[in-house]
Amino acid sequence: MSFQNHEPFAQITGPAAASFGIYQNWLKRPVDLALIVFAIPVLLPLAILIGCLIRSDGGPALYSQLRIGRGGRAFRCWKFRTMVMGADTQLARLLADDPALAREWQRSQKLRHDPRITRLGRFLRRSSLDELPQLWNVLRGDMSLIGPRPFLPNQRDLYDRHRQTVGYYHLRPGLTGLWQVSDRNLCGFEGRVAYDDVYYRKISPAHDLHILLKTFRAISGGTGT
Repeated sequence: MSFQNHEPFAQITGPAAASFGIYQNWLKRPVDLALIVFAIPVLLPLAILIGCLIRSDGGPALYSQLRIGRGGRAFRCWKFRTMVMGADTQLARLLADDPALAREWQRSQKLRHDPRITRLGRFLRRSSLDELPQLWNVLRGDMSLIGPRPFLPNQRDLYDRHRQTVGYYHLRPGLTGLWQVSDRNLCGFEGRVAYDDVYYRKISPAHDLHILLKTFRAISGGTGT
């Protein structure tokens, strides 16, 4: 599945595509791989333990969705399952039955107090451990450790409507990023797009290190979603 022929992508295939510096073009990907290899001895046993705990309710440990990545291409993004089985069907019913929830979803594309999240899932989200499987996406080259938050295919028109620059489509989406360590739950989808644009303009080793340190503080403080 590909979105490369979508009109917004066509707008970025000119000189802007060659405007990145040495870090983005040559160093960012090797740094991602080196950090993952260094962390595997600690993270792999933890991931196996989490997977076993999730499986105890009889459902699958992993959950995946199509997301839009670099160049407008779709990829399958992996996470630990944090919701009850049949969560997507339940969402449609919740939004139909509760206009306030429907407005919240329309504004931010998420629910602050989502009743579909399991008890273990709530802990995994607060600690951001639900996103550990996305390290596989980073290894595959679908994502980077740090970058814009990957959005869903059905959010593409909404994203492009608010976009100020074309940076998202030049970057690999990130496991963490500027939006994730900033407002997160406190801003709408338009604000999230604005953070992606700021990241695109400020990308550098120092900025990525700053985001990484803020991510560790958020994880240790349990302020994830």
